[in-house]
Amino acid sequence: MENEPDHENVEQSPSAKTTEEELNKSFNLEASLSKFSYIDLDKELEFKNDLIDDKEFDIPQVDTPPTLESILNETDDEDESFVLEDPTLLNIDTIDSHSYDTSSVASSDSGDRTNLKRKKKLPDSFSLHGSVMRHSLLKGISAQIVSAADKVDAGLPTAIAVSSLIAVGTSHGLALIFGKDQNQALRLCLGSTSVGGQYGAISALSINNDCSRLLCGFAKGQITMWDLASGKLLRSITDAHPPGTAILHIKFTDDPTLAICNDSGGSVFELTFKRVMGVRTCESRCLFSGSKGEVCCIEPLHSKPELKDHPITQFSLLAMASLTKILVIGLKPSLKVWMTFPYGRMDPSSVPLLAWHFVAVHNYVNPMLAFCRGDVVHFLLVKRDESGAIHVTKQKRLHLYYDLINFTWINSRTVVLLDSVEKLHVIDRQTQEELETVEISEVQLVYNSSHFKSLATGGNVSQALALVGEKACYQSISSYGGQIFYLGTKSVYVMMLRSWRERVDHLLKQDCLTEALALAWSFHEGKAKAVVGLSGDAGKRKAVVADRMVEILFHYADRALKKCPDQGKIQVMEQHFQDMVPVIVDYCLLLERKDLLFSQMYDKLSENSVAKGVFLECLEPYILSDKLVGMTPQVMKDLIVHFQDKKLMENVEALIVHMDITSLDIQQVVLMCWENHLYDAMIYVYNRGMNEFISPMEKLFRVIAPPLNAGRTLTDEQVVMGNKLLVYISCCLAGRAYPLGDIPEDLVPLVKNQVFEFLIRLHSAEASLEEEIYPYVRTLLHFDTREFLNVLALTFEDFKNDKQAVEYQQRIVDILLKVMVENSDFTPSQVGCLFTFLARQLAKPDNTLFVNRTLFDQVLEFLCSPDDDSRHSERQQVLLELLQAGGIVQFEESRLIRMAEKAEFYQICEFMYEREHQYDKIIDCYLRDPLREVSCEEEVFNYIHNILSIPGHSAEEKQSVWQKAMDHIEELVSLRPCKAAELVATHFSEQIETVIKKLQNQVLLFKFLRSLLDPREGIHVNQELLQMSPCVTEQFIELLCQFSPNQVIETLQVLECYRLEETIQITQKYQLHEVTAYLLEKKGDIHGAFLIMLQRLQRKLQEITHQDEKAKEELSLKDVEDTMVETIALCQRNSHNLNQQQREALWFPLLEAMMAPQKLSGSAAPHLHPDALKSLTMQVLNSMAAFIALPSILQRILQDPVYGKGKLGEIQGLILGMLDTFNYEQTLLETTTSLLNQDLHWSLCNLRASVTRGLNPKQDYCSICLQQYKRRQEMADEIIVFSCGHLYHSFCLQNKECTTETEGQTRWTCYKCSSSNKVGKLSENSSEIKTGKTAPSQVKMSPSCHPSKGDSAVKKAASEPVLDPQQIQAFDQLCHLYRGSSRLALLTELSQNRSSESYRPFSGSQSGPAFNSIFQNENFQLQLIPPPVTED
Repeated sequence: MENEPDHENVEQSPSAKTTEEELNKSFNLEASLSKFSYIDLDKELEFKNDLIDDKEFDIPQVDTPPTLESILNETDDEDESFVLEDPTLLNIDTIDSHSYDTSSVASSDSGDRTNLKRKKKLPDSFSLHGSVMRHSLLKGISAQIVSAADKVDAGLPTAIAVSSLIAVGTSHGLALIFGKDQNQALRLCLGSTSVGGQYGAISALSINNDCSRLLCGFAKGQITMWDLASGKLLRSITDAHPPGTAILHIKFTDDPTLAICNDSGGSVFELTFKRVMGVRTCESRCLFSGSKGEVCCIEPLHSKPELKDHPITQFSLLAMASLTKILVIGLKPSLKVWMTFPYGRMDPSSVPLLAWHFVAVHNYVNPMLAFCRGDVVHFLLVKRDESGAIHVTKQKRLHLYYDLINFTWINSRTVVLLDSVEKLHVIDRQTQEELETVEISEVQLVYNSSHFKSLATGGNVSQALALVGEKACYQSISSYGGQIFYLGTKSVYVMMLRSWRERVDHLLKQDCLTEALALAWSFHEGKAKAVVGLSGDAGKRKAVVADRMVEILFHYADRALKKCPDQGKIQVMEQHFQDMVPVIVDYCLLLERKDLLFSQMYDKLSENSVAKGVFLECLEPYILSDKLVGMTPQVMKDLIVHFQDKKLMENVEALIVHMDITSLDIQQVVLMCWENHLYDAMIYVYNRGMNEFISPMEKLFRVIAPPLNAGRTLTDEQVVMGNKLLVYISCCLAGRAYPLGDIPEDLVPLVKNQVFEFLIRLHSAEASLEEEIYPYVRTLLHFDTREFLNVLALTFEDFKNDKQAVEYQQRIVDILLKVMVENSDFTPSQVGCLFTFLARQLAKPDNTLFVNRTLFDQVLEFLCSPDDDSRHSERQQVLLELLQAGGIVQFEESRLIRMAEKAEFYQICEFMYEREHQYDKIIDCYLRDPLREVSCEEEVFNYIHNILSIPGHSAEEKQSVWQKAMDHIEELVSLRPCKAAELVATHFSEQIETVIKKLQNQVLLFKFLRSLLDPREGIHVNQELLQMSPCVTEQFIELLCQFSPNQVIETLQVLECYRLEETIQITQKYQLHEVTAYLLEKKGDIHGAFLIMLQRLQRKLQEITHQDEKAKEELSLKDVEDTMVETIALCQRNSHNLNQQQREALWFPLLEAMMAPQKLSGSAAPHLHPDALKSLTMQVLNSMAAFIALPSILQRILQDPVYGKGKLGEIQGLILGMLDTFNYEQTLLETTTSLLNQDLHWSLCNLRASVTRGLNPKQDYCSICLQQYKRRQEMADEIIVFSCGHLYHSFCLQNKECTTETEGQTRWTCYKCSSSNKVGKLSENSSEIKTGKTAPSQVKMSPSCHPSKGDSAVKKAASEPVLDPQQIQAFDQLCHLYRGSSRLALLTELSQNRSSESYRPFSGSQSGPAFNSIFQNENFQLQLIPPPVTED
């Protein structure tokens, strides 16, 4: 494969980082050399091999190794500019003349279906990039391949190689050579079927650089070399590699005397061709042995003739892909491995792929190696430094969502990938954007599976190589000069990049005009990918593309008119043109071709009235965004007329103020604007068209002045006009154009002077005799005084202090005063606005205005006039604004305060009192001001709090404020009791009793105390800091009993500081029996509390027993039930702390009280509710059954004289219920006892079986020293057997640190299991041992008894048997299953209680400490769990 470098101007970017060294162990080249008897390795080669040291095979070190994060996050380090491909390399004309073009359809579901989840699918690329690749069939070559198979028995095609000729190998050993001219004629037929029968199919082909030699590799391992000029056989090589293996690859290098071959054994050989004394020979040496890892893909680096002097070419680099890694080696000047790179995790059936190409990075051209296996493509940049060493730098990886079987560079920026379902993917390498997908299943691609399985030689290949061969198609795809050739079973196809013009035309053929324009615009802007055929500088390229776009736009316009529906609704036609016409407008403006847009395009579209209207409407957004300024007068006129016809006058106004209207009939436009109330447009036309700024104001004044002078209310339209007039005057005085933009600088002073002169005119131009002086100022003041004065204020800010500006300001102020003060038709608010404006101006440090102070006194009299009560709040607000604006300096303060107090201007008084520091008087203002009725509740408390707490106020001021608050305490409490209480508690907690004395109103006192003492009221006060005697709390409780008796108990539950005795007296005074009972219970007098509740209940029962009214029946029963429930609750709360006799003293009187009314049932006056009373009596019985023994209850009932006289049927239900309860509880107890006993029995049996089970060792020797235990009898060593079956001497285990001491006991760990499971030594897992956890190998341990009949070496246990450490470990794990340690205590006690003849000796000698029986422990509990599962 040959790659052409692309010379491009590339911007500098951060240097790429060198990859980390991939292998720690050196790659020994000697091991890779297979020594065959028929290959004679000379001494020189052996000497060169000896010179290769380990360091040479690793990637060179870098100064700062990259981190993992930097590698994962690094971006593409090149930003290559416009790619220029040589169009002569594409041979488009010669190939297209005998080929057909198949349209490629972009498919968004390309790729391996099982791998779609790897990455989200890319968006549809056809509409964005068009058809990037041209897909053509070479008809002549395809026909001759089929013909050769029929006529000369050439067989099916198996391999293809392309240079300036095309070579196709067949299954019967023939090589067919075709020309690449227009005729595609068969030049040569090399070989014969007889030789094919001996050698097998051609499995690989290679043509050298100058297209003079052809190498053919065969399925049975032979290699032939042919002269492509004469067709002669030059060499037939049979001993270049081991026999019985197929040739998978054969490749010429840039050196015509050097080639590389790769066989199905996974080995790689270097072939050196020589000619000595006229005799052609071939020498072979092994570069890589398949025994070290099978290589299934090789790729030498080829360079173009123009790069033959590149420094990298002297190394003759070769990339090899094995099943596990990538290697890059240099064949010259001596054999050297430059890089190894492992794949990582991948699918074993994926095909390793390699491809070289020269790319420009940082303005230097260097080779880049792309390799992949699966769905990730890696790019490695290879370059030579000044010292002569080769550096390899990782570039940005390409992550895919499909499995690759071929990778081909088509140029330095574009790659073509083939996935496992035979779809081509065209990818831009730098952006990783998918440009196109093409389905090529019609090619019927040839696969090389039979050669990878070496079927011709008996299939003697590894399973891994055969699995890779299922998808191998290395020899079926060849690239040359920007073209990719695909070999099918009966055809040859060629793929190439379309030129930019062809891509556009292809979209046009498919009637995709919009997409064609978008693609052409991307070419114009230099943003397109895979561009071919554009040359020259950027300006020249843009001009070429722009011309083509203009042609398309004309075609687009013709098509829009031609395809317009002739019949149907007008809406259908409008929709058609709304889809088409905006595209024309967009691209004409993007291309800056307004001449084209407003001449030819407009003329063409004007043929259809609907198209013309849509065209004009399309211009609107461009005009409004100022992207379209200049238009022809005809288009502007048509535009305005069109919108006017459609009654879109607001749109017309918005357009006019953005247009250059100098070419229009101004009078006609002004008339149209005035008739349609387009005031903004009218002002714009006057200003821009005629530089006239006064006429618009005169027109607007004529409309709004008459109704204002007549005192009529303005219409909405007139209000809009008045507001526009104010804004227009403001803009003119500020130097801004209306409604947008700026007035030319040279006109600004002139415009300001004209506007001022206009405003201060004594009379208007067409004045009547009745007109008052200064009509314009008067009109604006009447329209909106505040806004007009704001306009003047802004204007005064911009004025420079020159003589003319000062005169204008003084003049306008004098006119304002004359107009407003001397007339009574202005409201106080309007007059106040004027004087507020004047006060602000006078307060400026550089003020030059003069205003008579007497006028301010007149205004004060006017605003504070006590004879006029109307507009009170308005006059006060106006005066306040005047004072805050600085007008206070114009008044005598004492007079101002007097007049404000007289006029009841409390906010004015506050303002003045604040200045005089008379804070106490401000409280009066807050309380008296009727305007503050809503807000005063919060404000007055916040004000008092701020004065008393914020530093900066004197003690006298605070005292006066507090005294004033005390004087008004009743008013404050009536406003907000909570706030008043919080204020008192925060600032004067020691004076609470004084405050209480001041509150004579009992209701207010109650509200105040509730807010102060009840924490539920929400005031934030620490009750502990309040220095209050219990008397205050008791006073509050007494008030609570008076005003809210239903809340007494709830309140008592949260109160703290009160005395029980005094409180009980208060509640008794107000006969709150329930509260008294609560207090007695709290005191501890349970019986007293019960008696009170019982008396209440008896009274209620007596009421319903003797009542005759049915109206209150339900209410009375509800009272009885509520009282009974409260009494029961009292008994239940306290029964836990009483003895049996005391409980009976509570419950039996309650029962008797409930049963007493039933005794009267036989009397002359039977009660009305027998069923209800029986139900309530049963409720009492059920409640007391939890505290009183059932026999006692029955005995008491039976002793009752009522039931002792044969009335036992009354309590039949009760007795039967008691018996049912007894039977249920007895059954529950028996069942529970049975389950517990069964669980205990099963658990103990299984635990005992687990402990006492014997162990069967797997071998009769120690797993550490490998000596049989019989041979070490003299050492008296113990034998340790684990549940895993491994056997050890205890001495050996101790040497391996597999033992530890925990709580005086020895614990062991199986050495082999802990090592194989990577658990580590026991000393490294001490934390696990301490917590009772064991390693997986510590499931069970057993001591070993010596097998010999001699003296026993096993230690004897103590007289009292205990569990040895191994058994304790087993117990620990079992106990862990039960989530508790109680099982170990159980088993330990059980082991101690066993008889002495039932135990066997253990290896441990420690005895457990004595302890009490766990079964007698009151905390002993059993859990119902299933029995443990034991191993056999």
